[in-house]
This record gives sequence, C-alpha cells and structure tokens, in this order.
Amino acid sequence: MKAERRVLEIQTKLHRWAVDDSHRRFDDLFNLVADPAFLLVAWDRVRGNKGARTAGVDGKTARSIEVGQGVETFLDKLRTQIRDRSFYPVPVRERMIPKANGKLRRLGIPTVADRVVQASLKLVLEPVFEADFLPCSYGFRPNRRAHDAIAESRYLASHGYEWVVEGDITACFDEIAHPALMERVRNRIGDKRVLSLVKAFLKSGILSRDGAFTDTRTGTPQGGILSPLLANIALSVLDEHIAQAPGGPDGTSEDRRRRRRRGLPNYRLVRYADDFLVLVFGRREHAEELRDEVAEALKSMGLRLSVEKTKITHIDEGLDFLGWRIQRHWKRGTDRQYIYTYPARKSVRSVTGKVKELTGRQNVGLSLESLLHRLNSVLRGWCAYFRPGVSNVAFCYLSHYTWMRVTRWIRRKHPGITWKQLRRRYYGGGWWPVTEEAELLNPAKVSTTRYRYRGKLLPSPWPTTA
Repeated sequence: MKAERRVLEIQTKLHRWAVDDSHRRFDDLFNLVADPAFLLVAWDRVRGNKGARTAGVDGKTARSIEVGQGVETFLDKLRTQIRDRSFYPVPVRERMIPKANGKLRRLGIPTVADRVVQASLKLVLEPVFEADFLPCSYGFRPNRRAHDAIAESRYLASHGYEWVVEGDITACFDEIAHPALMERVRNRIGDKRVLSLVKAFLKSGILSRDGAFTDTRTGTPQGGILSPLLANIALSVLDEHIAQAPGGPDGTSEDRRRRRRRGLPNYRLVRYADDFLVLVFGRREHAEELRDEVAEALKSMGLRLSVEKTKITHIDEGLDFLGWRIQRHWKRGTDRQYIYTYPARKSVRSVTGKVKELTGRQNVGLSLESLLHRLNSVLRGWCAYFRPGVSNVAFCYLSHYTWMRVTRWIRRKHPGITWKQLRRRYYGGGWWPVTEEAELLNPAKVSTTRYRYRGKLLPSPWPTTA
C-alpha cells in the first residue's frame, strides 16, 4: 500500500535522525500527525484491532463509521479538525474488567476518532523514542515479545545473576505524574502543538457507567493506543538508572570483573511494561539495597514500589514472571543444574478455569462443534505462548483435564445414553471428542521448542543505515 510505504519511509528518517543525534529535539512533527497517509495507516490499525467493535462515549464503532459517513469523509473531517486545532479528545468510557487476583482493572475506551489520532501520534513519536529506549525493555515495542524477556532472564540467571528483585509497581498506569512524563517527552519533542495534543489525551478524563465524570490528573488510561508508549517513556527512568549505576550494563566487562573480584555486585534489568526483574550478581544484601534504589528512582515519576509485593528471591527458589516459572533444578540423571522455564501454576489455573467455564452447565445448550471451536481457540493460544519451554507436563495435564471436562459436559447433555453410544456418536469410535467439522485440540500432542535467545540481535523495523 502506498500509504504504508510513505509512513515507513518517514519513520525510518525520524528514527535515523534520532539515533544519529541523541540530543536532537524534533520541532516540526504536527503536520505528520494530520498527514493523509499517517491517518489512513492509523485507521487501518484501529480497524484491524479486536477492540474496533467497542464504542466510546459517542456510541460509534469502526463498522458504523464505514457504513455511515464512510472512511474517506471521516478521515478528511478529522484531518481538518487536527490542522485547524479544533480537534480535542473527549472523555474515555470506563469499563471494568476482572483481574486474575479477583480485583477489577479499569480500562478507558476512547472514541474511534480519538483512537485514530492516538494511532497517528504513535506512528510519529515511536520511531523517535525507540532510539532512546534501552535493550532491557521488551513490552509494547516493535519486534520484541515476552519470550525475549524470559530468554534474557534465563540467560542471566545461567551466568551468575542468582538473586532477583521481583518488582511490583502500585497502580503504575494510574499514577504516572503528568509533569514528569511531559518533561521526558519534551526532551525529544519541541513541537508545542504535538506536546499540547499529548497532554490533551492525558487530561481527557473518564466517564463512568453512571455518567459521572472523573478528571485524570495522573496516569495514562489503560485502553488507549498511545498509553503503552507513554508508559515506556515514563518507566525508562528505571532502565536508565540501572544501566548507569555502578555494576550496570553501561560498564565494561573489565569493570564487572573488577567488581566481582572486590566482592561488589553487578546488576541487570529485564522489564516488560510495568513488570520487571532486577537480577543481581552478588549477595542478598546487595539485592535489598538495590530495592530501595529502585523505589527512589520510580518516585521521580510519581510511582510507588509496593514494599509488600516486591520480593527478593534466589533462582533456586524460583519465581513467576510473565506467566512463566523460572527456576534452577538438577537435571535428572546428571550432576548438573540448569535454569528451567515452564508454565507457572497460576497460568495453568487460569487456562483450566476458562475450560471449566466453557464446559459448565450454562453451556449445555451449545452443539459439540460450537463448544470445540471455543475450546480450541483458548487451548491453541495458551499452548502457542508456552510452547517454547519445558511445558510437556503442563500440556499433558491440560489435555487430561480438558478431556474430563468435555466428557462430563457430553454426559450431562445426554444423560440417557450409554458410554458405547456416546463414543460412537461423539468420539468417532475412539477416545477423543470429534465431529465432522471440528476435533478437540490435544495439548499433549503439541511439540515444545527451544526459544532462540536473540540477545542484542533484536531487529529494528527502521534500519539506521541508508
């Protein structure tokens, strides 16, 4: 697509300029936000997102805009509003979703127009700030994923970084201080019109289900397209603190060897959005001292480190990170220890809970084919995420559990027929649930792989050489 190509070319230039001059401030970006190519690509990103069917406070979805005024008219009007400075974000619609711990998390659903402008802003700002982000950050960044963070943690733990500070930031997205965040944005962006637009999104407010309006004096509303980038800009203060600290990754390998000989610690940070680990090559007391340093660094952004939930763990005890369990074990039949990564118990409970809900009494009215399609969607996504690890035991357990739940569901749906009849009708004469159009995915047959540790070889979407 011509628009995609134009956007990529401009992003590549912005990224290259930002890499070449780490002190450069970009003063003329506003016209790019309203550029037809940027708005069209932004629309495509919004339209292709699964949240496109969810309306903001104006009740409009991407589909209703397509059917109503049409995409071209919608984008032309939006472009005019941006250029003449009459565009202003409206409050986000509050939506509460359950968290794994039983509590509720507040999402802010922007209108489609606001989402498109946020997406266009992100297309402009991301290449600039990606030049400054450090390799230790993996969440919500192009060409980076949770598996890279897990592989990095495993690699470091295998190379002497055995004490781990498990970071927990209290309500991170809700408490980021706007003045401190905007100051970091200003370090790179000198265009006052762009700064004004970013600030307007931060201050847009929240409209609750009962119609009550709440000011947003702090934080970046979860649910906004721009929020993850702004959160990474804010949390890069932690990345930089660890990198520049004595014993951090900015030092040379000789510096680190010298510190080890003197009994001094070395540090590494692995961060995925607001979830992070600080791995310590040293003693427990070094990790305890570092925890206080981390809390002080985050305080500059208005953030608080939860003292109760921030734990210090040895790799032999094991820890949970991004749904994985990371722990050192003896390898069976050998006298060697290895760092293993496999699904955490909480992750297994989460997927079995979804299987249990789908196969509950409330869904007895479904056809078996419909049930299998829904189950397969859950199982396929879960197994794909945990495939690059030592996941065979978890996969076999999930396979057995799912079989038991589906079998109980079938028996409940047809209480009057014999097991022999059930097998012939719903198991194809065998033991695994199957219909003419669908077969239950068997997690036990999903082969596991070894995720290749990429280190510093993570590719950038914008090459820095001409």
